[in-house]
Amino acid sequence: MSMKTSVWFVLTPPVLMLDYAGPAETLRMAAESGAPFELHHCGPLPRAMTSVGIALDGLAPLPDKLPPNSLVIVVGTTETPEPGTSEPYDAVTHWLKTVPTADTRIASICSGAVLLARAGRLAGRRCTTHFGLVDLLRRVEPMARIQDDCLFVDEGDVLTSAGITAGIDLSLYLIEHYAGGELAADVARRQVVYQRRAGEATQMSPWLAHRNHLHPAVHLAQDAISQDPARPWNVADLARAAHVSPRHLSRLFAEHAGTTVLAYQQSLRVARAQQLLEGSELTIERVAEKSGFASVRDFRRVWGRYHDTPPKRTAAP
Repeated sequence: MSMKTSVWFVLTPPVLMLDYAGPAETLRMAAESGAPFELHHCGPLPRAMTSVGIALDGLAPLPDKLPPNSLVIVVGTTETPEPGTSEPYDAVTHWLKTVPTADTRIASICSGAVLLARAGRLAGRRCTTHFGLVDLLRRVEPMARIQDDCLFVDEGDVLTSAGITAGIDLSLYLIEHYAGGELAADVARRQVVYQRRAGEATQMSPWLAHRNHLHPAVHLAQDAISQDPARPWNVADLARAAHVSPRHLSRLFAEHAGTTVLAYQQSLRVARAQQLLEGSELTIERVAEKSGFASVRDFRRVWGRYHDTPPKRTAAP
């Protein structure tokens, strides 16, 4: 069993409720489905008021020490007080300066980026926040390289997201990082959300691409393919799984997913092959076979539709 990642939601009053509830539910669903997350909820006070007028009780104190390789998620607030005017806000700022270590990943939702900036965590880094807070973030951290046209930015050990629902996009991205794209796609579908999650990039993960729709039959077919991309699926098999006729499924796929059944399956086979190339010592021949391609030649031909360079095994040491 893989080691658990200790996830710490940092709640600074007044908490912007959706900034917290969206990512928290997303990661909870992932953990429930097997993702290696252990969730904690902490703050400078045991009770935090929220933007909807109710309080969150029973919060753990900000820990004096974090477990190795923790993930800290700084939730946004409805206020951004000046330094020295809010003890809770100042306490979180000090904690962010002093407690996270080199192996801690820190993520922010919406105005949480301002807390990171005041803690000195965004100097010289690419980052983002809610569009209404960009000017404030620039004043707080003039050295930050702010991107105001994206959902989230991944700088390795520090990730920042734009306003409110972008926290869900960031959370799906984190699930893919820690637990794989298939689980991220499953959680996104359970939430019935538009699965944008491509962050600042224009290229979307193949596991979540073409799923920005709500048609149940197409999702059933896509679920079947994603669970076993290497299987020699045909439209008739998928139509039975989706409870529609083959001709109707093809029409629905084009209309709602914006692609064909074959192209969708091939994109997931290429994604599976890339995972094997990066994380195993398999030969190209075995990678092609385990990904569902009839031959290495076929594999290279399809790979070339998605990548500018040829496939190459890069096994981890």
